[in-house]
Amino acid sequence: MTGYGLALHTTTARLGLAVSQGLSSHPKARAQTWPLGRSLSSELHGYLREFMPPGGWQDLTFLAVAKGPGSFTGTRIGLVTARTLAQQLEIPLFARSSLEVMAEYRRQQDPSIPSDCDLAIQLMASRGQLFTAIYKPARKGQGLTTLVTDTARSFEDWTALLDQWRSPYYLIKADEDELADSITSLLDLAYQNYQEGRRPSWFQALPFYGQHPVER
Repeated sequence: MTGYGLALHTTTARLGLAVSQGLSSHPKARAQTWPLGRSLSSELHGYLREFMPPGGWQDLTFLAVAKGPGSFTGTRIGLVTARTLAQQLEIPLFARSSLEVMAEYRRQQDPSIPSDCDLAIQLMASRGQLFTAIYKPARKGQGLTTLVTDTARSFEDWTALLDQWRSPYYLIKADEDELADSITSLLDLAYQNYQEGRRPSWFQALPFYGQHPVER
């Protein structure tokens, strides 16, 4: 199968990009992150152009983007960029949760995580809350199944939920600084969905902010 997939992660001050080297059964990926800080919005397109394979946009087969939670501005910029490209190129766009992608990344990177445990993940949010979710590893290592969707909760509510959880679970405490490192897992999850025949349209890709940006 010709073509390649491209993933963008812009939910923090670090930009993450990954591209598959073809769409074979086990495609190799090239990935990189950059600590751009507040310049992410102005420099994203330049980094994206330089990162693109020699084949250019015409060989792009699908796109993947992290939809949040994370930085409001960064998430919005990534979604707008990915939606525009997918619409113009008429290719599928896979928008995946930042928490799901990080849970999959940790599962792949850390052999000490039990394969039969649910994955409970938390990420610091503003206003004394946590972004939280719970996933179950799918059979044969093919991604994750969502058990509890992304939700902003107080620490007390999250602790109470975990105390009542009846299945064994492994708690992942995600750090905002490492979210972009999961860019390869974002690409992997999208590739799995593409191989399954899923073809989501650009207009289905919506951000998850979790909290209102100006609420106090």
